[in-house]
Amino acid sequence: MLDIKEEELKTILPLDGPSTEEVKKYLEKYNDEYIVIKCGGSVLIDQNLFDIFIQDISTLNKLGFTPIIVHGGGKRISNKLNEIGLESKFIKGLRVTDKETIKVVEKVLIDFNKEIINALDKQNCESQSINSKENNILTVIQENEELGFVGSPTNVDQSIIDKIIADKKVPIIAPLGLDKNDQTYNVNADTAAGYIAKIINARRLIILSDVEGVLDKNKNLIPEINSESIKDLIDNETITGGMIPKINNCLDVASNGVKGVVIIDGRKNHSVLFELLSDGGSGTLIRQ
Repeated sequence: MLDIKEEELKTILPLDGPSTEEVKKYLEKYNDEYIVIKCGGSVLIDQNLFDIFIQDISTLNKLGFTPIIVHGGGKRISNKLNEIGLESKFIKGLRVTDKETIKVVEKVLIDFNKEIINALDKQNCESQSINSKENNILTVIQENEELGFVGSPTNVDQSIIDKIIADKKVPIIAPLGLDKNDQTYNVNADTAAGYIAKIINARRLIILSDVEGVLDKNKNLIPEINSESIKDLIDNETITGGMIPKINNCLDVASNGVKGVVIIDGRKNHSVLFELLSDGGSGTLIRQ
């Protein structure tokens, strides 16, 4: 970890982020360990939230941390498909992806991937694209025929991630993969982030979403849950709908070597920094 003096810390940290006193306590905690951050929801379409997210990633990089970004793009994809008159169909939250749709999905995600790279560049933070056309790391098989070109990951080429990080750059991963015939598949971004976090043995998986975290029946945030409490919350219908696969994916990751998986609210300023570098954290921590 970088030996950062207090004065330098003040120039790196945003004024409305965690305090320098708090941050100093956490500088050693994630020393040389991978932090996978999956961003989705409003962060990807609200310019102000996007700018703050970019600032947070740049800050982590300057502090000597190793963030690895996996981004979604569902809303952008839906908007583009609407624009060209292709209907969006979903089965259990996954987009049905035919031959025409996969071309649109791939283009939208790669274009957005480049947008993130350019935004980080403006913050003096070097990063590197990982997608189906450049530095592909995900090998996939078809999830099922009904969904079409939706892939389930079977392998991650970690050497590409390691090299990018050795060059002090931030890997920016689009949720796309290739099968053995080099056919492109769309991969659910939560699934991709979770699979990558497990394979590279990340210290943390942070999922930025449009929810505060997991809420109890009174709509209060639950700071920490485990497999037992998750089962109870699903049984009594506190966790319902699209949150169930999200939570189960997180639990699977937490049960496979990733020390902490957390769902945080991407609509709150600097939620990534507060989660990693403050006493209070943010969102719901999911443990085995």
